Amino acid sequence: MGLESNIIVVIVITSIATFLSRFLGVLTSKNMSTDSKIFIWFNLVAYATLASLLARMIIFPAGVLAEANLVLRLAVLIVCIGIYLIFKRNLILPTAFSAVILSLLNYYF
Repeated sequence: MGLESNIIVVIVITSIATFLSRFLGVLTSKNMSTDSKIFIWFNLVAYATLASLLARMIIFPAGVLAEANLVLRLAVLIVCIGIYLIFKRNLILPTAFSAVILSLLNYYF
């Protein structure tokens, strides 16, 4: 087996695992209230996990992001939070602008 076929196998297996867990979540969530304590707990855990991953990417970046200075990465984070709040909690704009802002700041500084 070549490297290409190994990658395809990995993509297929991870896709099946992802969609199976989502499918089971849909089946089991029909009777769950969004106001229940367990639902709120899972929601908070998901947000905490996402926040920790983003913090890790900013503080300990890997790859090309590591070439940008920590101060620039933090500046982009602050600007993107501002964009998020100004544009009524729109996630698309800060996500799109983050790459542009970081590229411009990294080029000029």
